[in-house]
This record gives sequence, structure tokens and C-alpha cells, in this order.
Amino acid sequence: MPAPRTAFRLLRGRAHLLPAVAVVLLLSVPGRWTAAGGRIAAADLASLCLAGLCAVLVVRRPVPRLSRRAAVVLAAPAAALAAATMASGDPLAALPGFVRFLQLFVLVPLAVLLVLRDRRDARLLAAAMVALALFQGAVGAAQHLTGTGASYMGENVRAVGTFGPLHVMGMATVVSYGLIAALCLGLAPPRAASRLRRPAALGCAALLALPLAFSFSRGAWLATAAAVAVVLVAVAFRLTRRALAVLLLGGTLLAGGTLLAGGGVGGGAVGERLGSIGEVTGTPDQSVTDRYAMWDAALSMWRDHPWTGTGPRGFAGHRDAHASLALSGGSDTAGAGEEFRLQELQSPHNMYLLVLGEQGLVGATALVGGWAVLLGCCLVRLRRAGAPDVGLAATGLLVWQAVNFLYADVGGPHSVLTAVALGLAAWWAFSPTARREPR
Repeated sequence: MPAPRTAFRLLRGRAHLLPAVAVVLLLSVPGRWTAAGGRIAAADLASLCLAGLCAVLVVRRPVPRLSRRAAVVLAAPAAALAAATMASGDPLAALPGFVRFLQLFVLVPLAVLLVLRDRRDARLLAAAMVALALFQGAVGAAQHLTGTGASYMGENVRAVGTFGPLHVMGMATVVSYGLIAALCLGLAPPRAASRLRRPAALGCAALLALPLAFSFSRGAWLATAAAVAVVLVAVAFRLTRRALAVLLLGGTLLAGGTLLAGGGVGGGAVGERLGSIGEVTGTPDQSVTDRYAMWDAALSMWRDHPWTGTGPRGFAGHRDAHASLALSGGSDTAGAGEEFRLQELQSPHNMYLLVLGEQGLVGATALVGGWAVLLGCCLVRLRRAGAPDVGLAATGLLVWQAVNFLYADVGGPHSVLTAVALGLAAWWAFSPTARREPR
């Protein structure tokens, strides 16, 4: 029985990676539970196991030492977050926000950084993202095609996967991550990879473009376009001119086909949504008006609390005192198995302004400055290492997140996937194990 024995050896040799993979795959499980004033998903529990495993690894076996730069990038946000929590008007009320930010931007990224031992581990983690995206994308595409998705312009055609209408960015984020990971795995596979890996990975990326279009998320579309552009520029020097031309032509045809497919169901809603990107400064709809009003509210909070902000999760409590009359009572949500409800707007839908309003200049400098250093280190290593697939994926996901944070912030069960992506980027930027292929 050579096959089962080989599979067992592979599983035993990569058992340390199971908690990280579980964090990703458990995002396919719907539902969350209320605990300690917050909502916890199965993936959040898995992230706690991942952090615990990281602590055990540090104590019981040697792990690569963190460079001074990596330590600063990960420790500075924790210190700034603690300062903002203590300086808030109600530190006890800010404590759940402190724990959540610490989980997403310090503990889980650090755990992923330490648990990845080589490029093969990183590929398995990226493959888990692709698998999750294919599952959520299949559910979302079925929702769009059968009219059982979330409500959009009076029709239940918005693909949301298992995340439901209250977290419309969940499936869009997951599918975007999977598309970028699959594209990178297909563009620059290692020399020892099988011949089927490239077409299989690129085929997965092509399939994921459809549910991404059906998500109607303008922010996800723009972020994906930016990330794909960065990846293509980085990998262009590795491809022949003919291969690059075929890839660009295929992408153009795929984009056109996606728009045509979207127009078949939902009255051309995909095309209309795409066209609305250029109208946000002309005659914006109510969702854009609300977003501008919340951005102004976040800036007003920062002006009142310039150094340490209102405290973690302080935006919702201070919103009404700073928001203009243009802000509506909330956004309408319905469909995908949920009854109609008015969802209160509790965040500015801009991560940079959220951090500025809740953590002030101290928190924004530590967190956003750390991301800038991380991106710079990823790009430098990408150039020096010849743009391997895992480096492309780590950099592409970081670019996607940096752009998407202009239109979104952390919130919902899918946020833990952001933490995993930041950990993958930190591993690529700082870990010595990312430099070489395993034997």
C-alpha cells in the first residue's frame, strides 16, 4: 500500500501546518457564536490553536530568530494598540477591540511566520486558500444564477457564499485571495512541479473570476486588478513574450466573458456596477454618500483625539456626535436565507481612517508604517529571489489588502484570513526559510 503510506508520511511531516490550514478551511463553516461581547467563528477558535502551537514551538524547539526589523513591525502595533486602549474614555469597553486587533495584526501573523518552515509549507497554505475560494465561489455562483443570493437592486443576485447578506465582503475577499494565489501558483511553479500544476492553477484562477464578478464588490474588483497588475509586472521577466501575450489575451477574453455572463442573470447588474465606479464623484448613490459621511466622521474623531484616538471599537459610540446629516440610518440587507433588516453602519469602511480615528497618529503610524515596511521588504526579496510562486502570492495578497483597505476595514468572520495573509507576507519578507526551495 505505497500510496497510503506516502500520504501518511506527508501528513506526519506537515502536521505542524494543520492549525494554519484549519484556520483557512474552517471559513467554509457558516455561523458565529456570541462570547465576551463579540462574535466568534470556528476559524477564530482555530486561530487560537495556531497561536498556542506557536507558543509551544517557541518553547520546545528551535525556531528561526526574528530580525530586528520583523520584531519592530510586529511589536509596534501591539504597543500602540495598548496605548490607545489605556487612553480611551472606557478602557474596559475598548478591551474586546484590543483583543481582536491583537489577534488579527500581531498574534496570528506572528504564528504563521513561525510555523511556516519552507516554501512547500507556504504552497500548501496558498492551496488551502484556493480550495476555500473554489468552495465559496461555487456557492456564490449558484446563488447568482438561481436568484438565491443577497438582495441587490431589488433582486436576490448578489453572491455572498456562506457568509450571508450581513457580510457581503466575505465571499469577495475569499475569492479574491484564491484567484491571486492560484494565479501565482500557476505563473511561477517550481522546477520540480508536475506539468499539470500550471494549467490547473491558471484554470482555477479563471473560474474564480466569475464569482468575483457576481459579488458586485467594486473595492474587491479594484484591489484584484491592482494585485494582478503587480504580479504580472513581477513575473513578466520570467515568461517568454509569447506566453505573456497569451496570458494577457486570455485575461482580456475572460474579463469580457465574465461581464457577458453577469449580464445574463440580474439584468446586466455586473456591467452597471462596473460602470458605477466612475460615478462616485459625480452622482453617487446612497451607499457612497454614507461612506463619505463616515469617512468625515472618522476624520472628525481624529481631530478631537489626534494622538491615541477614541480607543479600539470606539467609532460606533462616537459616530453620531461626528457624522453629518447625510448619513442614513443603515444599509438594507436581505436575501440568501435572511429576512429584511436594516444593518447599522458601525465602521467607516476604510481601514486607514478607522485606525486613525480609533488609535490616532500613534496607532496609524505603527500599523500602516509596519505594512509599508512589510510591502517594501516583500518587493525587495521578490526581486532578489527571482519571483517564485510563494513570493508572488505573498506580495500579491499584501497589495490586494493594501488597496482594499481604502474601501473596507476589518469586520466579519473572514477577517482572520487577512491575518493569515499578513503572516504569509511577513514570512516571505523576514524568514530565512523563505529563501530556498526544500530538497
